[in-house]
Amino acid sequence: MVVRGIDPKERDPGMIKRQMSSLLKDRAGRYPVVTLTGPRQSGKTTISRATFPNAAYVNLEEPDQRDYALSDPREFLARFDDRVIIDEVQRVPDLFSYIQAVVDEEDRPGRFILTGSHNFLLMKSIRQTLAGRAAILHLLPLSGSELASRKPAPLERLGTWSPSKDASPETDLLDVLFVGGYPRIHDKGLMPQDWLANYVRTYIERDVGEILNVGDLEAFRRFVSLCAGRNAQVLNLSSLANDCGITHPTARSWLSVLEAGFLVRLLRPHHRNFNKRLVKSPKLYFLDTGLLCYLLRIRSAEDLRNHAQRGGVFESHVHAELVKNFLNRGLEPDLYFWRDSRGNEVDFVLDQGDRSLPIEVKSARTIAADFFSSLHYWRGQAGDPKAPAALVYGGDDNLKREDVRVYSWSVL
Repeated sequence: MVVRGIDPKERDPGMIKRQMSSLLKDRAGRYPVVTLTGPRQSGKTTISRATFPNAAYVNLEEPDQRDYALSDPREFLARFDDRVIIDEVQRVPDLFSYIQAVVDEEDRPGRFILTGSHNFLLMKSIRQTLAGRAAILHLLPLSGSELASRKPAPLERLGTWSPSKDASPETDLLDVLFVGGYPRIHDKGLMPQDWLANYVRTYIERDVGEILNVGDLEAFRRFVSLCAGRNAQVLNLSSLANDCGITHPTARSWLSVLEAGFLVRLLRPHHRNFNKRLVKSPKLYFLDTGLLCYLLRIRSAEDLRNHAQRGGVFESHVHAELVKNFLNRGLEPDLYFWRDSRGNEVDFVLDQGDRSLPIEVKSARTIAADFFSSLHYWRGQAGDPKAPAALVYGGDDNLKREDVRVYSWSVL
């Protein structure tokens, strides 16, 4: 596969500049502790070491370092006179209390850069010991704009913003969806299905096994696959549990771990009801389409072309790009969906403070008139038929049609 017109085997990893780098440096200049979370293999270590090349580094995945931190945490931390990057810090939860003592004694900005892959373990420790002392950032796999070395779309102006010029993307949409954004696949030119198979076995199953002590690993594998089959759909947790043969509380627990590990995200419904009954359950999205394709047993980009889940995979891609845009700027995603009891639905609603922007998503390369029906319905209910609205589709052109800004997938 070709990425940006370059053979991946010839790609220099340094070419992929992460958009969070400047934000990471800024937070390290303001807070004594910066915590960087995200899924395993999303690039947390790489961006930390590249941003702070002179910092000491220790990885608590290494048994000897972990044993040292567990047995003598004070001496473990005393080795580092200046800035230190501590990788997979959730492996030694008690270390947070000792870090608190260090920064309370010497409140120096950027003293500790902590990374971890289990958001809920990290957040529990931070709330208990480092509240007010730590900046928290979330790093997801590579975004489309990072891979294309361009600025992301300005979300605050989406719906009114027009890209400066139209240019055909250098990569095929199906390739982008099939490969996903995990950095190592792009850096090393790896076959995505091979790498993702190992990723599922090595990280997802192991991590969940450690946290939840899963006794039936086969049931958990089935659960993850069933989640993939429900991607971009309103979540019915009882149905999911029944289909997997597990209890409702078990399904809720397993799903919470997938969400805390940044593998999936639950998109909440928007509160605006136009005096109508709304769907109250969230929608389920995977945050990497390569992983999603692997779990759906899609074995090539070409297989995706006519696959029944193509639309859902594309919708998941757009969702992930919007979320990455927020997180790479240190912001919580103000993103929702809207659906009433009659089945009227808008794929995404972007809360922009003084207004809410409806966004419709279509994977087709050709624009059809009925693509705009949900947006017109939303604007009619809102009483403003000319209100800003956006359509993101699988084609290459950026234009305005039916008073709606139409964006190519490649400009997000």
